[in-house]
Amino acid sequence: MIYLILSILASSLIFVIFKLFSKYNVDTLQAIVINYVVASISGIVAYSDPIDISTVSKEGWFYGAMGLGVIFISVFNLMAITTQKNGLSVAAVATKMSLAIPIIFGILVYHESTGIVKIIGIIIALFAVYLTSMKTAEGISITKENLIFPLLVFIGSGIIDTSLKFFETNYVAENDVPVFSASIFGFAAIVGICTLVYKAIQGSLKLSIRNVIAGIGLGVPNYFSIYFLIKALRYDNMDSSTVFTINNVAILLVSTVAGIILFRERLILKNWIGIILAIISIILVAFSI
Repeated sequence: MIYLILSILASSLIFVIFKLFSKYNVDTLQAIVINYVVASISGIVAYSDPIDISTVSKEGWFYGAMGLGVIFISVFNLMAITTQKNGLSVAAVATKMSLAIPIIFGILVYHESTGIVKIIGIIIALFAVYLTSMKTAEGISITKENLIFPLLVFIGSGIIDTSLKFFETNYVAENDVPVFSASIFGFAAIVGICTLVYKAIQGSLKLSIRNVIAGIGLGVPNYFSIYFLIKALRYDNMDSSTVFTINNVAILLVSTVAGIILFRERLILKNWIGIILAIISIILVAFSI
């Protein structure tokens, strides 16, 4: 349980840092690329054994980590596009609602428990995500031509969580969690660096020390959010559907509270209802263990 709590705190800190990006005019793309570099280095430092590239490349999870790295940075860019075209609420709902994908995967593939209390808790969690993410009383509005972007965010985020569970269960040894995480971030960094090089060739890249500092500040909690999540998935007394439900809803809850305390964000009635439902859903899902 301690790993799940640490993952929630690390992920919530990421949202706080992203909030600071807009306040201090940080170039998100530059910061996110630096973040992936720092996150990868963090995993390498945390790995107790000497790293042999030829040995790592032969691991069963290596190509999966490569694919996940590409998906990581792709989903991030899709989230940015979704925010621009549909609004932050739509991006937040698409990201967090994706918990349905690994939950269904866990139940169908790993035959995880589906007690009535747990099912009710998961359903309430989905409502909580929707209501807590609302920024206007009217709710969410998505135009037909822009529907593809939140849909891709939903699918991509779900694939990431589902893949983490799959590789953690079948391929990643206990001691390999740091280097597995480092590899994911490393491949994401490679894609990001290629993007920056392309922008530099075009003449549209302006590097700033502010963006480097922001990326470093984001990289460490980003690494630990994945590291602790993988460790939480290894906890024998808690199945993945429980972990993903509590993790996603608690992150939304903690980041919302942080927004109120740190940034004086104002909540509408739907948000408060969502917060109450989030607490209820966490209790129900945790109680069903």
